[in-house]
Amino acid sequence: MPHQYHRTMARWIVRNIAIFGAGRIQAIEGMEHLDVEKDPFVLALNHTQKIEAPIVPAVLGVMRGGKMIRFIADWNLMLVPFVYFIYRSGQVIVLDRKPAKPAFLNVFRPWLTHKTTAFDHAMELIDQGHSIGVFPEGTTNSHPTQLLRGFVGAAKLSIMKGVPVVPAGIRFPKHQGDGPVRELEPMRIVIGKPIPPPEHSESPKRRLVYDFHSVIMQEIARLSGKSWQSESSRNKSCLAQKTSQ
Repeated sequence: MPHQYHRTMARWIVRNIAIFGAGRIQAIEGMEHLDVEKDPFVLALNHTQKIEAPIVPAVLGVMRGGKMIRFIADWNLMLVPFVYFIYRSGQVIVLDRKPAKPAFLNVFRPWLTHKTTAFDHAMELIDQGHSIGVFPEGTTNSHPTQLLRGFVGAAKLSIMKGVPVVPAGIRFPKHQGDGPVRELEPMRIVIGKPIPPPEHSESPKRRLVYDFHSVIMQEIARLSGKSWQSESSRNKSCLAQKTSQ
C-alpha cells in the first residue's frame, strides 16, 4: 500500500481488517469507478450490518493502494479502545452529533472529535483531493428490501464542491425470507457510475439538495436490490413496525 508507506501501524491494521473483510465479501463490481485518479468524489452506500463500517473502508483502501476513502462515522464508537485505533488507521471523519451514553463518557468528547463539524472537515478534505465515504441512511438498517429515507449530506457535499457522487449498493445474495439481514451474512458490493451534481453552488437551495438526494437514494436502491421512497422514515424501528403490520 504505497499511500500508507509512512504509517506502519495504520498499514498493519487496515491490511488485517481487509483480510478479514475479504472473507465476508463475495465480490466487488465496478471498482474502476473508485480509481485513485478519479478523486475527489463522494461514495454513498446503504448500511445494513455494523461490520460494514470497518471492513468496507479497509477493503476499498487496500484496493486503492492504501489511499483511504475518508468515511464519516459517529464519535461514540471511538470510546471502544479497539475501534479507536481502527478509526485512526482508517482516517475516519468523526461525526460529533449524538451525546455518549452513559453521559459521563462525554468528558472524552473534546479529545475524540475534530474542532470543526464533520461536514466542514469533509469539505476541507475534498479541497485537498480526498474522496469522502458516506452511509446516507445514517444508521444500520437490516431490513432486506427497504432503505431508510436517509440524510442529505452526500448530495449537499457534491453540489457545494462540484464533485460527483459514486453510488454503491451492498447486497446479500444468500439472504432468504423477509426477516432482517443478520450480521456477518456474506455481501456483494456493486459500485455504480458517478452521478455529477445538477449544478455547483456554494449556497444550494433546499429543493435542489433534496431532489439530488432522491436521485442518489434511488440509484443506491437499484444497486442494492432494495426500494426507496421519499416519505420513508429515518427511524429503522418505524420501518420494522410498518413491516410487521
